[in-house]
Amino acid sequence: MEQQEERTVSFFRFEDLRVYAKATDYATWVSNQVGAPRNESEKNLAASFCHSSYDIALNIAEGSSRSKSQFDHYLKIAKTAIRECVVYTEVAHNLGFMNDEQHNQSREYLMELTRMLGALIISLQRSSERRHESNDDEPADPYANEEMSY
Repeated sequence: MEQQEERTVSFFRFEDLRVYAKATDYATWVSNQVGAPRNESEKNLAASFCHSSYDIALNIAEGSSRSKSQFDHYLKIAKTAIRECVVYTEVAHNLGFMNDEQHNQSREYLMELTRMLGALIISLQRSSERRHESNDDEPADPYANEEMSY
């Protein structure tokens, strides 16, 4: 008899989303990269950059406790924070506060987060469409898919 693998589910279910884990990884990475500003301008840039990187994960977490349409809205706000981070990445690189490798790493993180959020948004929209088609009054659970790839 095969033993079935037990899947532990977090109390805070957004912690089960891979996109949330990637967002917190990125926020940690940004904090580590901008840890030693050389002047007041870099200090302000670092603070704003960190704030926007945190906002990605914060909006995923906040939206996850809301209705599907609100979750979709918060995920779009998270995508706005990603675009802010793209700008901060470019400015930091142009000012020499971020080297070429850091610049490329940041952009790779941001592109992956954009793809993951896009996939989650599409998944939420599809499940909402299916719910409307079936005239089901119960909201669909965005966490119901055990094979979440976002």
